[in-house]
Amino acid sequence: MNAPAAIRLENLSHSYGRRQALVDLSLSIRSGEIFSFLGPNGGGKTTLFRILSTLIPQQTGTAEILGLNLRSDTTKIRRRIGVVFQAPSLDRKLTVAENIQQQAALYGLFGAELRRRRDELLDQFALKDRARERVEKLSGGLRRRVELAKGMIHRPELLLLDEPSTGLDPGARADLWEYLERARQENGVTIVLTTHLLEEADKADRIAILNEGKLVALDTPDGLRSSVGGDMIVIESPAAEELAAGLRSRLSLAAQVVEGTVRLETPAGHQWIARIVEEFPGRVGAIRLGKPTLEDVFIARTGHRFWRERQEASRA
Repeated sequence: MNAPAAIRLENLSHSYGRRQALVDLSLSIRSGEIFSFLGPNGGGKTTLFRILSTLIPQQTGTAEILGLNLRSDTTKIRRRIGVVFQAPSLDRKLTVAENIQQQAALYGLFGAELRRRRDELLDQFALKDRARERVEKLSGGLRRRVELAKGMIHRPELLLLDEPSTGLDPGARADLWEYLERARQENGVTIVLTTHLLEEADKADRIAILNEGKLVALDTPDGLRSSVGGDMIVIESPAAEELAAGLRSRLSLAAQVVEGTVRLETPAGHQWIARIVEEFPGRVGAIRLGKPTLEDVFIARTGHRFWRERQEASRA
C-alpha cells in the first residue's frame, strides 16, 4: 500500500480583504521529496508557508498533510512536522545544546531519550564541538544548522523551511543543502521549502513556481527548462518593439519584448546570431545566447521577469 502524499492541496485559496494571496492552488508532494516553492516577493509563498505550518487557518479548498486534514487535525499535524522559520528562533544567550533541549521540552522529551536524540543531531549537523557555545557567538551558517537540529529533535516526518538561505554566504548555503540531503537520506524526512533564489530552487527534486498567488509551473528543474526548449537568444536594442516585429515578419522568429529586451527561443540558436545582426544593422546593441534557465521558464509562463518587483522598486 502506497504511503499518503506528504502534502495534498486542492483549490486552496486565501485572501487578505480584497487581495488574493493564493488562488485555487492544487498540487501533491510525494513523501521523501525535497520540494521547493519558488516565486518573487508577493508570489504567495509566505501565506502558503503560514498555512502549511498551521500558523494561520486555511480559508477555502482542501489541504491534507501526512494524510491528515489540515482544518480538523491541526494538533496531530503539529506533532508530526518540523518548522524552520525565516526569522531566527534561537535564544542567543543559550548554548547550542540548551536551544535544542528547550525545543525538546515542548514535545515532552526528557532524560535519556532527549540526550540520545540531541547527541545524534549534534553529530548529524556537525555541531558536537559547538554544543556548549552560546548561539550569539556562532556564524550565520552554524546558526542555521542549529535551527535544523532544533526543528528535527522530535523526529518530524515533514520539515518545512521558509527561505532557509536568507543571510547566508554561498559556502554556508552549500553546507545547508548538504545537511538537508543528509536529513532526507538518514531520517527519511520530506523537505518542503520556500525560496526566491533561483539557484536554490534548482537543487530540489521538483519545483512549483508561484506568481501572484497562482501556480504557473510544476516539474523537475530539468523538466521545467525542457518545457521552454531550444536555445534562448536575448537582444538589447534601442528599438526593441521594432526589432521584435522585424524578427517575426522577416525571419519568422517568435520574438517578444520583455521589459525592454527582445527574447526568443529557437533550436540551434547559434546559427541565427550572425543573421540577426546582419539583417538588422544598428538595431542590435548586444546579443546573448544560452540554454533556458528557470527565469526563462518564469518569463515564458508569466510574460515578465522574475525580479520585476525589485527592478520597479529600484527605479522608483
